[in-house]
Amino acid sequence: MSENIDTGNFQFLHTMIRVKDLDKSIDFYTRLLGMKLMRNDDYPSGEFTLAFVGYGEEKNSTVIELTHNWGQEKPYDLGDGFGHLAIGVPDIYGTCEQMEKEGVKIPRPAGPMKHGGSVIAFIEDPDGYKIELIERK
Repeated sequence: MSENIDTGNFQFLHTMIRVKDLDKSIDFYTRLLGMKLMRNDDYPSGEFTLAFVGYGEEKNSTVIELTHNWGQEKPYDLGDGFGHLAIGVPDIYGTCEQMEKEGVKIPRPAGPMKHGGSVIAFIEDPDGYKIELIERK
């Protein structure tokens, strides 16, 4: 048997998703979901831009890396391996009402889970990524 790896200083840093329209995605995550744009860096030699958004500073919070590949014409195939991101909100019904007014797709309206437990909803970002909203009072 090998020794255990010392994971005491490990930290979950970010989740990366590819986005077609970076400005639309930044607007969605910052204006509609209240995240902050931490940084936005262009990489001309690789023809891509990375934008990091989140609720806290990267040094002590997990954030989302929005990757925009320049010249991407078609929407990305989201595949069936990725499930969703999850965000806690204090008033899920009010949040969904605001999202609906903004034209955000809500494939699963706010309500209790089928088998009991949390009150949840699912919304979609501009690229169709699912985001689970979980009511946390």
